[in-house]
Formats: sequence, C-alpha cells, structure tokens
Amino acid sequence: MPMLRIGGDAHRLAGLELLFNEGHLSREAIEREIDGTLKRLDTDYLDLYIIHRFDYGTPIEETMEALDSLVKAGKVRALGASEMYAYQFHTLQTVAEANGWTKFTSMQCHYNLLYREDEREMIPVCRQYDVALTPYSPMASGHLTHMGWDSGSKRGSTDGTMRNKYDRARAQDMPIIERVHEVTERLGVPMARVALAWHWAKGVTAPLVGCSKPERVDDAIEALGVHLSPSDIDYLEEPYTAHELVGPLARPGERALAGTLAPTLKESVK
Repeated sequence: MPMLRIGGDAHRLAGLELLFNEGHLSREAIEREIDGTLKRLDTDYLDLYIIHRFDYGTPIEETMEALDSLVKAGKVRALGASEMYAYQFHTLQTVAEANGWTKFTSMQCHYNLLYREDEREMIPVCRQYDVALTPYSPMASGHLTHMGWDSGSKRGSTDGTMRNKYDRARAQDMPIIERVHEVTERLGVPMARVALAWHWAKGVTAPLVGCSKPERVDDAIEALGVHLSPSDIDYLEEPYTAHELVGPLARPGERALAGTLAPTLKESVK
C-alpha cells in the first residue's frame, strides 16, 4: 500500500518520501513504517502523514486507532488521506469521531479545471469536516499550461498512467483549455497561473505543483496574486461535462457512468 509522508523539524525543510507499504494499513504495518520513515528522514516527527489509498483488507477501526496512536505518541502532528471514494473517507472520519480518535485534516484528490468529479461528493465531505484540500495534478499534467493538447511536461508525454487520465477526454477538454488561454490573454499572465488561481478561488488550501523547472516555482508563487472574478470562474467552468472516473478510482471495462462521454476501456480498444 503506497503511503506518502511529509515531515520535518524546526531546523529544516519538510522531507518527502513515497514508498510501498507491504502491510497495507494494519497496525503492525503502520507502526513499522512510521519508525522506518522517521529514521530515514532523521527527524522525531512528521508534520503530515498521508495514507495513499483505502485498504479493503484491514478493519477501519484498526487503521484509525493505529494512526491516532501515532499522533498521541508525538510521531505525527496531523493525518491526511488521498484518492478514495467519498463514502470511504466519510466512513473513516465517522469511525474516528465515534471513538475519539484523530480525524484526517487533509485530502489529496485529483482536481483541476479538466477533472472536477470530486465536486460531486468528496469535496462536500471535506467541507463538512473542515478538511484542507491539497489536490495533485492541478495543471492536468501540463495540459493547462499552454494552448494545444500535447503535454508541456516530459512526464505528461511519456507516462502512460498520466496519459490515460486525460487523453480519452481530449475532445471534451479542449474547449476548457481554449478558455483558459482566452482569460490569460486578457489578464496578461501565463496559463499556468490562471489554472492555479482557479484553485485558490475554489477554496483549495495547497495544490501540489510539480516543479521540474524554476519557472514552475515562479508561476506557483505569482498565481497567488492573480484575481479571477466570478464571471471569469463561470466562463472557465461552463464547458465542463461529466467525466468517466480515471486513475485508482476507475473501474476499467464497466459501462460508462450516466451523463459521461468518455468510452469505457473495452470501447476504447475496439
């Protein structure tokens, strides 16, 4: 079970580690992995400990109690979750609340102008529990950084997993990219800044920006100063149509969800 750890101490920047947790989210695995992570990062605690997937094989009570024990022991300051169905996240929060255990305070979901499916359920659940949104792929693997479809990032053009998240919906997404370009032309800023400014306008706490080039850092910082009016937001969002689920939440081969245009896996390979 992949788990993401973000941590650090008062004397250095936060550390980041992504690894494969072979024991899923059992108490034994969580305790083993936290100790290993603290040792590798040479720190006493983590600022944020994120479970990267929902574990179908471990009782929820076992997982949440084990995570709570890390907070009480001072090894972790806050808990986060990533990429799961809204009902699963709600259940985890409910179990923690009922037992007086630490609840999650952040959600790392897939959210950007080209993929807004979590607005249906996950984001309302996060609002209910006052959970910070820290979405990944805020610029849709580079598709929202320039006019045209081909990704502006090396990963976006070579990583099959990333391509599968967007390429099937190219026809329905291009009108959105065109509108981002129109708004940037009017405001006189790069497209990446408008794409990120949209997140701020939607109440996102901290989009996770990939910084493969120095200018990416500049765009992320300067986006804080880009103001999008309510009419700008409406104009950017208006072309959006429902998308088939992608990534770890997708169910390849099943019939497409009602109202979506993207083909199923079986249809796409005919």
